[in-house]
Amino acid sequence: MSRTVDVQGIYAAAVVKDFEAALAWYAALMGRKADDLPIPGMAQWRNMGAAGLQVWQDEQRAGRSIMTIVVKDLQQEKQRLAEVGIRMENEFSGDFGAVAQVFDPEGNRINLSEPPKNFVNR
Repeated sequence: MSRTVDVQGIYAAAVVKDFEAALAWYAALMGRKADDLPIPGMAQWRNMGAAGLQVWQDEQRAGRSIMTIVVKDLQQEKQRLAEVGIRMENEFSGDFGAVAQVFDPEGNRINLSEPPKNFVNR
């Protein structure tokens, strides 16, 4: 058997048509502007645990992205996002923790997930 990949981090990605509008919306979602714009049509937020977020301009694939962002306290995020005009939908909770969704202006789905209180990340 071959060795496993040595993952250093993972970036979730959203694909959009209107790049400038997406930069503003994702800055509100993340609570800060993008860390950098390394190439035309791409922005990224880095150093979020072992993960990051990228927004890509691609008119043909726009609005079809799905990602999950794990948060510490879903209700706290709901309040913070409401303050910047982003509304959570489809809230569910149970033994698995809690999950809700937000949708960017182009229809990309962002699942916000709170792990159960006794969850240990290994």
